[in-house]
Amino acid sequence: MSLESLTRRRALGLGLGAMVLAGCGGGGGPKQAAQQSSGPATAAPTSYTGPAVSLAFWNGFTGGDGPFMKRLVEQFNSAHPNIKITMNVYQWSDYYSKVPAAVSAGRGPDLGIMHVDSVATNAARQVVLPLDDVATSLSLTEADFSPPVWQAGVYKGARYSIPLDVHPLGMFYNKTVLSKAGLDPDNPPKTGEEYLAALETLKKAGVQGHWATPFPFTGSMQFGSLLHQFGGRLFADDAGVSRFAEEPGVQALTWLVELVNKGHSPKNVGQDADFIALQNGKAAFNWNGIWSINTLREHKDLEWGVAPLPQVGTEPAAWAGSHQFVIFKQRRPDQNKLTAAKVFINWISGHSIEWAKAGQVPARKTIRESAEFKELKEQAAIGSQIDHLYFLPPVAGIGDASAVVDEAVNAAVLLKKSPKDALTEAAAKADKVLEQNRKKYGA
Repeated sequence: MSLESLTRRRALGLGLGAMVLAGCGGGGGPKQAAQQSSGPATAAPTSYTGPAVSLAFWNGFTGGDGPFMKRLVEQFNSAHPNIKITMNVYQWSDYYSKVPAAVSAGRGPDLGIMHVDSVATNAARQVVLPLDDVATSLSLTEADFSPPVWQAGVYKGARYSIPLDVHPLGMFYNKTVLSKAGLDPDNPPKTGEEYLAALETLKKAGVQGHWATPFPFTGSMQFGSLLHQFGGRLFADDAGVSRFAEEPGVQALTWLVELVNKGHSPKNVGQDADFIALQNGKAAFNWNGIWSINTLREHKDLEWGVAPLPQVGTEPAAWAGSHQFVIFKQRRPDQNKLTAAKVFINWISGHSIEWAKAGQVPARKTIRESAEFKELKEQAAIGSQIDHLYFLPPVAGIGDASAVVDEAVNAAVLLKKSPKDALTEAAAKADKVLEQNRKKYGA
């Protein structure tokens, strides 16, 4: 995943609502989409014996993760001579406009990957098919994954996606900077008290330890993580109203703003400047996504580590995204293709240790608990947060409402508005968006 400001934020599903479904038909959801299911529930398909089929598989893996998926597809094709997977890769922003248009025109791909935050919107617009039967036929249950990521793919009581991975936020740290300040580079802070104490020690050593970014990547993610740690939520479970302006939200945003006020962060931090500061030795800590692992590995002389986010509030929590498999609606369903798609999804999920090497945490529990995954120490460290990750409510158009949070974080961290005022104003806007979405997609 590249570090491309707004486009990258949208690519991860934090503001896709307005762009996801250009050119598609009106709302529908489970009742209408169920008219074309992905096939009857049968025994878990681990092999395909039907006639030769070709499946179009679309995704947006244009970054360093792309070659890993390409190799997995090649391995699958070699092991399944009567199934040919053709992978088309687009920039995520292009992907989310091309897919609905192609499906609407009857020329859509057979299956693909979607960020979990965009699944509900595509389900409401009948772009993707319900997959409860796929989960049943593959014998997949919540116990095979983790409750947060499994439930995130359910819209209006029907499952529309199968998790491939999670990509959470973690705490990256520069070991050299910590050592020079007299801190233990092999024992990073685990609590809020330890973290603030470390920042004070760094400050005395002339280091601004945690640069507070006002941008969605990763300021909004940090805010959301802290919000949940303080016991709050971005929205009500049904997304009827926003909740981020309540007291936990004020606490969370105040904590970030205080990094600036107390001199632990410079003012007006530029996009990705916080991550660069970590690499250049100007900052000690950076809360960033798991995709940062492979970037940092390229710096051979950099001594660094990664750990779960410190627990600043009353409960552990961290932002995460998730790539999930979807099967697209077709004008003429082909049962052989649907069966072959099940085989592919099951095979990739079962071989996702290779995907983990791309800088991801496999969603499949058996893979995460394997000795081979535990050897990927950085991924395993971030993956230890699996049961404490949060996702947006699976509600159509939720990305539009969540994008309003970015405005509040930006205004507060740039010291233009108080955290309370910034959040209150944003909540009023978000509630209007939620109301509009109910009319647009159906309650």
